[in-house]
Amino acid sequence: MVLHLLAEHIRTIRQHGEQAFPYEGCGILIGEIQAGDKLIHELWSVTNTWDQAENPLADGESSNRRFLIDPADFKRANDHAVRKGLGILGTYHSHPNHPAVPSEFDRQHAFPWGFSCVIVSVQNGKAEEVVSWILDEQDQPQREPMQVLEQVQLPSIPAFAG
Repeated sequence: MVLHLLAEHIRTIRQHGEQAFPYEGCGILIGEIQAGDKLIHELWSVTNTWDQAENPLADGESSNRRFLIDPADFKRANDHAVRKGLGILGTYHSHPNHPAVPSEFDRQHAFPWGFSCVIVSVQNGKAEEVVSWILDEQDQPQREPMQVLEQVQLPSIPAFAG
């Protein structure tokens, strides 16, 4: 399975990471699975709510090392996606002054079920590498193949005869 994003999506993820620096920025990937690949149609940018009062995952770290997407934001993104015949296929977030590699916290809190986790490394305020990760059957992060498209080029699906 390959994650297909538009170049515009990559630019937006990079910009979001730079704007959020020195904190983690985050968002939701909305799209569809077609011909065995994930096709991202939209990004749903959200506020990192890690430092808000009722954080059930609080561990002493701040939003410059952690991100949290409010369940209400997930619901709004899901409702929006469903109205368009799409779904939530993953999340993205930035790693300020760290590589685009999942932390142990990322791994422990990642969605299983094939959700993508796109990470942009932001070094000293400048976005660098963007990488997608997915958990394998042992809940270990594996690099997910990613294809960046200049424009919408959806794979064709053979029509059923008959």
